[in-house]
Amino acid sequence: MRILIVEDDAAIVGSLTDLLRREGYETRHASRQDDAVALLDAEGFDLALVDVALAQGNGFAVCAAAKGADPAPAVIFLTASDDEYSTVAGLDMGADDYIAKPFRARELLSRIRCALRRAQGPASGPLRLGDVEIDPSAAVVRKAGREVALTALEYRLLLLFAHSGGRLVTREHVRNAIWDSAGEYVGDNTLNVYVKRLRDKIEDDPSDPKLVLTVRGLGYKAGVAAEA
Repeated sequence: MRILIVEDDAAIVGSLTDLLRREGYETRHASRQDDAVALLDAEGFDLALVDVALAQGNGFAVCAAAKGADPAPAVIFLTASDDEYSTVAGLDMGADDYIAKPFRARELLSRIRCALRRAQGPASGPLRLGDVEIDPSAAVVRKAGREVALTALEYRLLLLFAHSGGRLVTREHVRNAIWDSAGEYVGDNTLNVYVKRLRDKIEDDPSDPKLVLTVRGLGYKAGVAAEA
């Protein structure tokens, strides 16, 4: 997932960049309205985090440009401008969320995940991860053409890795994405067990995995980039 940060405070940009990259997101940054619009025109983003007050221009114009892009990214305003007028104006423009500064990191990550899920929609096209085909519209998984029976949790793990596009998915991101909404804490050993169970069902040789790889000390990544 690619996130555009539109913010002119260097300290906030630094903290957001570190936070998002630890979670496996790819980030770009623009401090001016024109630069942000140019990036939206030139590159594809899944989500934009936008401040209302910029040194040059304003975040409302960036939101309008984002919503006019094809495909349009989700937009979250992350701003000190938390008065009612600004909040209503941002949401009426089509922003997916409006968060006032100062923000809490875990809450921000949770709301980013929610915005991304809404933007993806309830039904997306089939994905392929090596010889594994995932049909999200029917929640069916096939390996080499044969249906694989996964538990709901294993299926969610597989979708998470498939959507990562071969990028690193940290252990913390996996825990937040799969268990955080239930308020359940899962340690590294438990997470290892769940990943092993998934590998047992989708890998040709679970002892030498090719589809879900371990990045030692950090997390996991898809060994073969998923295709739509």
